[in-house]
Amino acid sequence: MAEPKTQPTDADVDAFLAAATPARRREDGQRLAGLLREVTGTDPVMWGPSMVGYGSYRYVSPANPRTRGTWPKVAFSPRKAALTIYGLKDRPEGAELLPDLGAYTEGAGCVYVKRLDDVDLGVLRRLVAIAWEREDDPEP
Repeated sequence: MAEPKTQPTDADVDAFLAAATPARRREDGQRLAGLLREVTGTDPVMWGPSMVGYGSYRYVSPANPRTRGTWPKVAFSPRKAALTIYGLKDRPEGAELLPDLGAYTEGAGCVYVKRLDDVDLGVLRRLVAIAWEREDDPEP
């Protein structure tokens, strides 16, 4: 079984966030990192070259139980087009609360936010707390 490509690294999270462009994305990325650190109570770790992750869990793919790996409970990437946030809709409670977030769009496993000012930070905190409670997937 092949290891997933995205793994935790020793790269410097603060340096990564300081290099994000444009300036608005850098500022929002730093604000989001602080919010996630506050809610999770843990320091971030770089996952691959472009994801800032908090905690981890072991997953088993529902489509193919032989596909397994480790993934951050909640993570984000300050991409040029939008903040890409992972983990917010993985649990049913999060998916149910997501419509209250504010202005966002969805990808297959993530939420895209153009500006943190366009979302309800209280709802975002609750979504992060829900994601943080995720446990390892059960063995099939």
